[in-house]
Amino acid sequence: MPTLKFKTSINCANCIRAVTPFLDAEASVDKWSVDTNNPDKILTVEGANPIPELIMKSVSQAGFDIEPA
Repeated sequence: MPTLKFKTSINCANCIRAVTPFLDAEASVDKWSVDTNNPDKILTVEGANPIPELIMKSVSQAGFDIEPA
């Protein structure tokens, strides 16, 4: 299963709660997590065929910064 990693501004449990509906609605995403202990707040996304542009759009729509790691 392909894995993508992104640097984000998702830095706490409330941020994760805010972005959850956006990432859960993205069809190309099977599983995701954010390492809030990492200074770059790394979002790891797994899926059969995750589409980076759609993932970045979803996180941006939730109000967070995101860029490829």
